Amino acid sequence: MKIFPVKAIAEIDSYTVEHEPILSVNLMERAARRLFDTIKERYEGRRFIVLAGPGNNGGDAIATGRMLILAGYEVDIVLPKSEGLSPDTQTNRDRLQHLRQARVIELDKGGLLPEPDPSCVVLDGLFGSGLNRPLSGVFLELVRIVNSWNAEVIAIDIPSGLMGESNAGNNPEGIIRATRTYTFQFPKLSFLFPENEQFVGEWEILPIGLHQKKMAEMQTPWYLTEKEEVKAILPRRPKFAHKGNFGHDLLIAGSFGRMGAAVLAARACLKTGAGLLTVQLPNKTCHVMHCSVPEAMVSIDRSDIMFTEFPPLDPFKAVGVGPAIGCKPNCVRAFSDLLDNIGERSLVVDADAITILASEQSLLSKLPKNTVLTPHPGEFRRLVGDWNDDFHRLEKAVEFSATHKVVLVLKGAYTAVISPDGSCYFNPTGNPGMATAGSGDVLTGIILSLLGQGIAALDAARAGAYIHGLAGDMAMEEEGEAALTASDIIRYLGKAISSIQK
Repeated sequence: MKIFPVKAIAEIDSYTVEHEPILSVNLMERAARRLFDTIKERYEGRRFIVLAGPGNNGGDAIATGRMLILAGYEVDIVLPKSEGLSPDTQTNRDRLQHLRQARVIELDKGGLLPEPDPSCVVLDGLFGSGLNRPLSGVFLELVRIVNSWNAEVIAIDIPSGLMGESNAGNNPEGIIRATRTYTFQFPKLSFLFPENEQFVGEWEILPIGLHQKKMAEMQTPWYLTEKEEVKAILPRRPKFAHKGNFGHDLLIAGSFGRMGAAVLAARACLKTGAGLLTVQLPNKTCHVMHCSVPEAMVSIDRSDIMFTEFPPLDPFKAVGVGPAIGCKPNCVRAFSDLLDNIGERSLVVDADAITILASEQSLLSKLPKNTVLTPHPGEFRRLVGDWNDDFHRLEKAVEFSATHKVVLVLKGAYTAVISPDGSCYFNPTGNPGMATAGSGDVLTGIILSLLGQGIAALDAARAGAYIHGLAGDMAMEEEGEAALTASDIIRYLGKAISSIQK
């Protein structure tokens, strides 16, 4: 699914009006009807306070409020500014004059803001996605009042005061804190940044029939990965396939006292379909792998405690390196040697190997083109320095990926997979229970397996993030968020992959 900049959304709206063709006020009516149909049962019997601004977002709010009134709901429609309305908003304002039940409160003409009761629902339609500056004056004060209420807040399309992409310089006090946001046709980029969760709440996409041809033609750097895309990426297994058809992978992970990461990554790699897996391990730790993952082969390091060497690379199609290997000088030398000898094999780099890259940045030039890097926020900060907000973080990631020709997997909610060409793919699966020790090691094993099966780096990263999150969602249904462990994610990898391929 494409995620468009707000300027492009306005262009798609205009194109729809011209080429469907449909009157803009009727497109507004269609959007309001879609919203009304979504909320009428969820909030049955509840009182509504509808906040309607002067622009078209206010028109959406007034039209939805009218539908609620006609359906028998108790509704107060609040207009902070009743003059200078957009034409379509004015049309919807005029339609209220024919409803005796309509209670319209014009604040700029002496009306008083109604008091919410405990069951009240606030419908926020003050400002839409076209906002380009922080709120001020009466609108800022109104947002502060609404945020002080102990009320459920529904935002129409986007919480008022929040901007669609970057919110650098915005005033957090001037942004509605919604419980739930119903966004039209596609999400806004800012919904996918952790700093904005407090404003957006849970969000849901409402299709409103914007012009498919225009959406297909328009370009954007941002996408939300969908199940059908992942299904197309994953290979089918021919009847006469054998293990050699699905890659022989090399995993370099673990150190003395830190073998859990190696075990988790190895198990995840095999559960995702790797044909063969060899794990490079310190001498005194190989028994752990033999006992925990008997399906994996072991290459034994001369060192008893850490990664200092690797086997001949000829048999391997893909290599994964980093989980719990440590950052000692011997590890750094071995990692550098690995990069010198990796050739054109697929490579995924995680954890301690990323920390080594951050401290020894000359090694970045040795990374093969389309190496997959999977940093968590702390590791990415070591690589590129700090950022001002999450949009700035994304900009830094795009620049880093383009400069070093690597695929970045920025782990977290809505994990972002970034291609060297600047395309950013956000992952919709996963849950907070996956914020647990070893979860990242599982993701490394999944991506390594997909690379070994011959899947291109960008596709392997996108599919890997999706599968990882979906397995976590399935595990969460059984275990709950607090009890979820990395081993639970592995346990559901097979079911996740099967559900995608159905």
